[in-house]
Amino acid sequence: MTHTDAPSLDHSLSPSDSSLEHLDHHESHLEDLESALSDTLFESFDSGYYIGMMSGTSLDGMDAVICQFDSAEATDAAADKIVATHSQPFPEHLRETLLALCQPNGTAQLAYPVKNIILDQQPHSELEWFGWASREYAEFASTVVNELLQKSGISPEAILAIGCHGQTVRHRPNLGFSLQLVDPNIIAERTGISVVTDFRRRDMAVGGQGAPLAPAFHLDQFGAPLEPSQHNSGHRIVVNLGGIANITVLPAGSAEQQAASVIGYDTGPANILLDAWYQYHAPSLDESLKDNELYDTDAKWAQSGQVNDELLNQLLSHPYFTQPTPKSTGREDFNLSWLQQQLEQLPEQTHAQLHPQDVQATLTELSARSLSDAIAAEATRLDMTGGELIVCGGGAYNAYLLKRLAALLPNWQILTSADFGIAPTWVEAMAFAWLARQTIMGATGNLPAVTGASKTVVLGQVCFA
Repeated sequence: MTHTDAPSLDHSLSPSDSSLEHLDHHESHLEDLESALSDTLFESFDSGYYIGMMSGTSLDGMDAVICQFDSAEATDAAADKIVATHSQPFPEHLRETLLALCQPNGTAQLAYPVKNIILDQQPHSELEWFGWASREYAEFASTVVNELLQKSGISPEAILAIGCHGQTVRHRPNLGFSLQLVDPNIIAERTGISVVTDFRRRDMAVGGQGAPLAPAFHLDQFGAPLEPSQHNSGHRIVVNLGGIANITVLPAGSAEQQAASVIGYDTGPANILLDAWYQYHAPSLDESLKDNELYDTDAKWAQSGQVNDELLNQLLSHPYFTQPTPKSTGREDFNLSWLQQQLEQLPEQTHAQLHPQDVQATLTELSARSLSDAIAAEATRLDMTGGELIVCGGGAYNAYLLKRLAALLPNWQILTSADFGIAPTWVEAMAFAWLARQTIMGATGNLPAVTGASKTVVLGQVCFA
């Protein structure tokens, strides 16, 4: 498919008169109408270019990919491919504001005047900050998209839609809502491409958690492994190590069997506490342990410390870890303030003997233990003696964390999504390109067994260019 072969979104939405000529008003009218609409409305969007965008819990930057998806009838997921990628760190003033909005009353802590904002245009309340950041986030996302297009040489007219998740600033499924910050109108206007956003709330409207959403994509890309054999149990678990860790369990079997039995949920923190603790101490770290200000590169700092079992057991007592599924979590449950409260609750002698690097080592063990405990529980429940763990997300590059997972799960082979043709960094962005395609095609994007929804639904809302 050449760039000029991609169907135009604007011209594909109106069924031609000729395609409806055969319709009559007999009993088959509705069936014929649905067939005609299927042929004219969605058929053109089955394969083509989509852009996926993601900025995760860690807020280290925005990732964007152009994906070319094959026909829905294709059975070879390798036919789907990433055509181009682009990643860009957030401007500091935007990142600072987003972090503040993720905390209750956090914008009260923002310094005034905020850099790069004209003084008489300063927001003066949390709601105003939310509105300002929604526009600023969208302007930044538009820049990322346009740079991605320039890098790839693909024209905006060749892109069927952009899937932009936005930035989650509150995820409260217990209260029935999840709040993502982005103004899709800005992105559509600046890029000339239709934008799909607001993926979570439709699932929540039918009783779901609105998260995690990636398992449906994981099933599409990594599902239907080999049947059990002498060398392969056939079981797979996809592990996403972003700010939060989540798993998608794909028991051995046919594609139909897997689709009926797939489950997934957030297991707890992956990088979110590691990054927050590191950033808190980065200014005072020895240069030999500090390659950047945002994360502990190669877990150098973590490996310089010792795991404290007393702290680890206290952290593992968080009620989320024993909460039944479906479940999802985020910065609301696991954040620096919570960690500091846990440290203060330790016996005075234990607290006094802890070094910051010991806390970092213990947080790494927390990520590994909470994840491995969840996997072991699912393996027991489903009678899985082992299989393949397919790791993606930024944590896939944390060799120390993967080493701990391998030690805790000796019967599981540790792989990464790169072994299946998708670099770990780009899996989440690709997932939202795929979810945008589902929306544009009128296809469902949630898995009720994962989110707890009462039924499958088409996710997201479309802002047409």
